[in-house]
Amino acid sequence: MSVPPRPPAVRRGSNLPRVGDYNRAVVLDAVRRHVDGLSRVEVAALTGLSAQTVSNICRWLLDQGLVEETGKSSGGPGKPRTILQLAPHGRYAVGVHLDPVLVTTVVLDLRGGVVARSNVPLSPEVPPHLVLKMVAAEVESTIAASGVPRERIAGLGVAVPGPVDGPAGAVVGAPNLPGWQRVPVQDELARRTGLPVLLDKDVIAAAVAEMWAGGAGPTGSFAFFYLGTGLGAGLVLRGEVLRGASGNAGELGHLVADGAGPLCACGQRGCLGEMNSPRAMVLRAQEAGLGPWPTDDELQVHDALARVCELAGQGVPEALAVVDGAAARMARAVSGVQNLLDMDLVVFGGPLWSRLESRFLEVVPPLVRAREVASALHPVEIRGTRVGQDVAAVGAACLVLDDAFSPRSSVLLVSPASP
Repeated sequence: MSVPPRPPAVRRGSNLPRVGDYNRAVVLDAVRRHVDGLSRVEVAALTGLSAQTVSNICRWLLDQGLVEETGKSSGGPGKPRTILQLAPHGRYAVGVHLDPVLVTTVVLDLRGGVVARSNVPLSPEVPPHLVLKMVAAEVESTIAASGVPRERIAGLGVAVPGPVDGPAGAVVGAPNLPGWQRVPVQDELARRTGLPVLLDKDVIAAAVAEMWAGGAGPTGSFAFFYLGTGLGAGLVLRGEVLRGASGNAGELGHLVADGAGPLCACGQRGCLGEMNSPRAMVLRAQEAGLGPWPTDDELQVHDALARVCELAGQGVPEALAVVDGAAARMARAVSGVQNLLDMDLVVFGGPLWSRLESRFLEVVPPLVRAREVASALHPVEIRGTRVGQDVAAVGAACLVLDDAFSPRSSVLLVSPASP
């Protein structure tokens, strides 16, 4: 039976209302990126918009409470110019990171500052509906602790291990969340909290957090390598996150790191996700004579890995071999992604990063730079996240802020349902 061909993609058009929305986002983004503020003249020069357009947009942003006038600039000829800055209390967003071992909830202001946070341990035995009930209660208590007026909260972002079904707002079978098959996270939390909800992969949320924090670099392109119970990469190209055909771009777990390694569920040997998982690293350390440590659940595994990293920091050879071996395998994956996409910035982060940071930043950079194809044209910067350990939860909240206030070319397109 022949399969009918899919119709070719046709580019969507735009219209003036869409351009107006985009220009507002461009102006707000320009002000947000300059923490010391900008005058209207400077905004016009940076964005290429006319002085009248900038004036109209700034008036609208002031009326909405998104920017504020913070003083005068007396530099240069002519009369002093009024400086505009982002109003941090103009809007807020809530972010939740649903990690296999921990639920982190944050409330963010418009500048990305954390005004409240909470952490609750998570057991894999708890069924999804009870987890979501607990998450909703934690969202409410964190909002209450923040003292933020509820009407100023733009929405709730939720970061989860992939894969996800974006249009359905569902987790569709994350390997690190047993029993989470087609769980309608977005609809359930919207029903329980009454807030608009966005759902995305934790690696993508982490990349959005880094971008919102101003860590995208001069080209606006970077790769965020997420180190947690699972591994992934959030890819940002010229200021826009690469999500892929189904919103699940960035999976690294099945890149082959060692062809002689253990058999993975996918049928390959030595997959990076198997070789560099916290449990595999702890078991490797125990085989080398360290420990023993309890490894009955993921929390115990993470605690044991922290001890391995501590021993590596003390120079214990067996621990160094475990951590440095993981760093070398990760460097091969980083090199492949960096060369494929010609990135000039690589960022590491995630729940395990603070433990692995010192050895990874010693081992990974020279290996990646030695393999960089375009090294004669540009260097590659390799560093840790500027956001901190809660990068996925912060990123979940940033999903809301980014969706509402960042300029994206897709905003210009007329949706198929539009007249």
